[in-house]
Amino acid sequence: MPEARIPLEVADATPEWLTGALGVTVRGVTVLDAHSGTTGRARLGIEYADGAHGPSSVFLKLAPFDERQRRFVDAVGLGVAEARFYRDIAAEVPIRIPAVHHASIDEDGRFVMLLEDLEAPGLRFPSPDDADAADNVAAIIEALAQLHARYWADPRLDDELHWVTEGWRVGFEGAGPFIGKALDRFGDEMGPTFRRLAELYVERAPEIAALLGAGPPTLVHGDPHLGNLFMDGTTAGFFDWGMVWRATGVRDFAYVLGNSTRTEVRRAHEQAWLRAYLAGLAAAGIELGFDEAWRQYRLLVIYAWNSATSTAAMGSRWQTEEVGHGGMARATRAVEDLESVTLLEELLA
Repeated sequence: MPEARIPLEVADATPEWLTGALGVTVRGVTVLDAHSGTTGRARLGIEYADGAHGPSSVFLKLAPFDERQRRFVDAVGLGVAEARFYRDIAAEVPIRIPAVHHASIDEDGRFVMLLEDLEAPGLRFPSPDDADAADNVAAIIEALAQLHARYWADPRLDDELHWVTEGWRVGFEGAGPFIGKALDRFGDEMGPTFRRLAELYVERAPEIAALLGAGPPTLVHGDPHLGNLFMDGTTAGFFDWGMVWRATGVRDFAYVLGNSTRTEVRRAHEQAWLRAYLAGLAAAGIELGFDEAWRQYRLLVIYAWNSATSTAAMGSRWQTEEVGHGGMARATRAVEDLESVTLLEELLA
């Protein structure tokens, strides 16, 4: 019997479809919560037939509910990339991610995922303002080192995993228009360093993208801000893998520190965290010197700034305005502290 058509709406996730996806007989389904962003999302309560067993609730991800957002996601391949990650890679990654109950893609580019419901006891979602924020970031850095070491210079990135570069292209080659919007909205508020970097991005986005794409390749999460992370006790977990791709590992490191770490916490710990990250790589036989890694960090925090600023420019379409603006402000302060624009100008020259 052919697999039932992939749901396009939450209502399409019927007991019959869920029975096929979960491999056990589902008698009823209740929508506990539903919302839409870069994907459509819903928490589903599941009732099984007598004698059947499975998760009492699941997290459903499918195409965005809004047609305009759906076209955007289709164009950049976010949903398909995430579904392929959960279908093809999730079982082998060495870090905590949501359990995968089902993931599939069809020939029309539809995608669907049934994942572990993270609204479970014992799991929590970190915030930059947590009292234990420094401990959370240290756990995130430890996990990133494990992930990056696993795929460092892996030849499969040029072969069976080549698709990880097919979604959002390295460095946001097309980021100029987003940054231009942010410059118009926030330029006066955010100060001269913000304005200079935004102007450079509008003028020379492809060249900057090439610089941000340099470095030894590995498989990176691509978007590890705190909104895409959870804590399982003291272990960091990662979800929202739509921007998984091939890039240098320090990019993820710079993203966490630039986008999601309070300025005073970052300033106090960034060098120690970078040494811990490098020690994690070294334990797997990968040598990357501190001076070179620090130079990469100074440059790649611009990628964190780019992502946060593009998000802020879109208002509430990708994140709430408060979240987007907070990430942009933190990343701008990191760019200022690390004199990243000076380094960028030297490299562009």
